[in-house]
Amino acid sequence: MKKLTLTPGKLQHMKNLSSDDHVIGALAIDQRGALRKMIAAGGGSTGEDGIVRFKELISQELTPFSTSILLDPEYGVPATKLRHENSGLIVAYEKTGYDASAVGRIPDLLPNWSAKRIKELGADAVKVLIYFDVDDSDDINDVKKAWVERVGSECVAEDIPYFLEIVSYDASDMDVQSPEYAKLKPHKVIEAMKVFSDDRYHADVLKVEVPVNMAYVEGFTKEGVEPLYSRQEALDLFKAQSDATHLPFIFLSAGVSASLFQDTLLFAKEAGSTFNGVLCGRATWADAVAVFAKDGDEAGRAWLAEHGRKNIEDLNAVIAQAATPWTERVN
Repeated sequence: MKKLTLTPGKLQHMKNLSSDDHVIGALAIDQRGALRKMIAAGGGSTGEDGIVRFKELISQELTPFSTSILLDPEYGVPATKLRHENSGLIVAYEKTGYDASAVGRIPDLLPNWSAKRIKELGADAVKVLIYFDVDDSDDINDVKKAWVERVGSECVAEDIPYFLEIVSYDASDMDVQSPEYAKLKPHKVIEAMKVFSDDRYHADVLKVEVPVNMAYVEGFTKEGVEPLYSRQEALDLFKAQSDATHLPFIFLSAGVSASLFQDTLLFAKEAGSTFNGVLCGRATWADAVAVFAKDGDEAGRAWLAEHGRKNIEDLNAVIAQAATPWTERVN
């Protein structure tokens, strides 16, 4: 099987982001608009200070237990300085969200940042997120492909790993949690991975969704919900996803509960998926937001020190059991 070739510089950065076993157990806290809404829903201030402070608490309390942390340059720079010395740093380069008034969910980069500036900040990797519908028009998708190429070229020039996060959707804007979309999701996720595994994009790690909505898988459905996939069909799709790329790939948690995410990773292992770790956000810390918003710093810190730490340690135990070292996908 084809493998990824890394320069010595990129290889060292990848090791900085990983466990001693070359598995990535990264913590995502690059949320911006979504985090603002979560703090507001908890009754807290939606000002910049609260967002910055929450990210600082996450970095202080949880990076001793994660191999690396993903932060954004807009609110997360102070938090980069508070991470544990053994925790690597991934920095988001894209603007959050997309222009809902325009067609195609076209991505954009933060105008006063670059791969060079991200590396100068002390980062071990550059991350961008792209919403991609493999079935959308060539006109739309070609713009996105050129954008991904552009960032890849910057990362090559700066000799820093490139993490490409791909979030699938359907151009008709159907609800991605709906049963209708659940039927399309495996195709959307797997084919997008194939597209961006091409060498021209220079991606080093793909951050991806699991290939099925587990809420519609036999054995995982809630009472009254009809499964759309048998257990074996879902296992086969996880294996197909793993075989779809030669690149290291890690799973995003997509906001599901900590327990469901852990069960999903074990399911992936059972399927024979050779995924290489996780970049997990809300599944670890989401419940801390309301505590922080309502009761302040110390209450938020206490929640993270107890429950957040437990969520990460439980996840780490699952990753150690289920994930495959990324070195197996590298020359």
